[in-house]
Amino acid sequence: MTVVANVMTRGVRSMRPQDNLVQAAQAMEELNVGAVPVCDGDRLVGMVTDRDIVVRGVAQQHDLRQCCLADIMSGHVRTVHEQDDVQDVLREMSEAQIRRLPVVDAQDRLVGMVSLGDIASKQPEGQPQVAQSLGQISSPSEPDRSKQSQASGAQGGGSSRQQTPMG
Repeated sequence: MTVVANVMTRGVRSMRPQDNLVQAAQAMEELNVGAVPVCDGDRLVGMVTDRDIVVRGVAQQHDLRQCCLADIMSGHVRTVHEQDDVQDVLREMSEAQIRRLPVVDAQDRLVGMVSLGDIASKQPEGQPQVAQSLGQISSPSEPDRSKQSQASGAQGGGSSRQQTPMG
């Protein structure tokens, strides 16, 4: 049995809930990642993704330097522990359709992250399970198009005629 502690990435950078969207985007660019854990001290309180910044920040026209991560982050975060079995983690990732999970210790302090890439690169015998998990994670879901913006155009469900400021 391989446990998460054997494949996870340690020394993960985190952000604070009061940090702004620009700081989070800059950290993501610097680290070449699409998700950053949000911690209050050493306790995990959420995750912010590049998608959160765009969908919950930019699309909602928040002031990017004034909007705090606490306002847009996902607060209910699935986590795993260092001693969890990697096969169980892969199963959870598949069911939840997520590619990475924060790793916490017994006191729920962030100690690292585990991703499909970590598992694939550090556990070669697990690659068939990783491939299967990735297929399940990546299976398309029906998008919610009930709130299409004008930017989506006719093909996306938006208006096909040009809107003028006067309507």
